[in-house]
Amino acid sequence: MSLNRSEQRIFDYWQGHRGERQFWEDKVRALAKSVPDEHVAAAKLDTELWRYYEERCGVVPAFKDAVRHEGMQRISMKNLAELILRLWLEPRPKKKRTEDKGYPIPYA
Repeated sequence: MSLNRSEQRIFDYWQGHRGERQFWEDKVRALAKSVPDEHVAAAKLDTELWRYYEERCGVVPAFKDAVRHEGMQRISMKNLAELILRLWLEPRPKKKRTEDKGYPIPYA
């Protein structure tokens, strides 16, 4: 999975700011508990990550410089949302299917 420049900037920022990263890890875990559907959770995170990016652009020099050069246009944070859901959550067990259209599923 590749991240766009804005997503990568956030991810890199978290690597150097442990408190920020921990805040987001806790937020992701809480969201995953309240929203069982991973696609819905990723969509909600996309919105929250964009708000966070806008806020950081006002106070963090690396983000400010990026806005000066790239502008402040809404950018998708979906890839970052999906990545952190995968990295910071335990994998959910897949539901077992015992039959598909009346035929047993063969075992590998």
